[in-house]
Amino acid sequence: MTLSTTLIQSVRDWLPDNLFFSFRHRRTIGRFPKLRHPTTFNEKIIRRCLDPDPRYGDLSDKLKVRDYIAGKIGSEYLVPLVAEPSDFTERVFEALPPAFVMKANHGSGFVHVVKDKRDTSFEELDALARRWLSTDFYTIGRERHYRTIERRIFFEKLLVAQDGKIPPDLKIHVFNKRSGDPSIFILVITDRFGEHTRGDIYDANWNMLDVSMGRYARSTTPDPRPDNLDALLSVARALASDFEFVRVDLYDMDGTIYFGELTFTPGAGMFPLKPDRVDYEWGSLM
Repeated sequence: MTLSTTLIQSVRDWLPDNLFFSFRHRRTIGRFPKLRHPTTFNEKIIRRCLDPDPRYGDLSDKLKVRDYIAGKIGSEYLVPLVAEPSDFTERVFEALPPAFVMKANHGSGFVHVVKDKRDTSFEELDALARRWLSTDFYTIGRERHYRTIERRIFFEKLLVAQDGKIPPDLKIHVFNKRSGDPSIFILVITDRFGEHTRGDIYDANWNMLDVSMGRYARSTTPDPRPDNLDALLSVARALASDFEFVRVDLYDMDGTIYFGELTFTPGAGMFPLKPDRVDYEWGSLM
């Protein structure tokens, strides 16, 4: 890390949250955000980061949210837990199955897929776990509701479809209106842990939209419509019913639906939407 990079990092860390969001939004979206009277999707997400609903903390905790999901739609939608140790020890590692996913509960991106335990070691995973647990996720995106989460490491069953692949992430953005059906947009992340990650956006009828989000590359042709699309949308609507907006992440593994997470502040309000008008259109739905 160069001296100039270190200096920039230091200055950024000392910025108050509102200034942090203003400068970062200008750099990533291309304009300064209107924080007092937000109109775009990203601006309204930033307001949530600064003034979160008290429910967001527990429901963003990837372990605590499991009780909410079980009560809302049933425990059969939960990815089976392999272990949730108070401490990650060599004995815990030895008891893990041949394949699993290691995660941390207190933020985004703390995911490590192990397809064959023989290819890793306790020392390697312990170092990764310690790095995750030492990370205050709030400091990364200034999403204040993450400050309340007690940091934990846990292990889940590795979901592998019949074709041997990890199923795509279905990130279902649900905007609930005061009346009528919700507006729904589905961001499908394919090959998330591979070399050809793609992100495509569909409407609730599985029409591929000419919209991009973030830095995801887009596919040239749409994916086949899921046979259980109605069931996927029904689960997403049920989990989003208590909120004006929430992103419900699901997996479809050969027709079986599994819950991933609830996300209340996608990208911390820093997801470029192209064309830019979509930022305003989605913002009008909140």
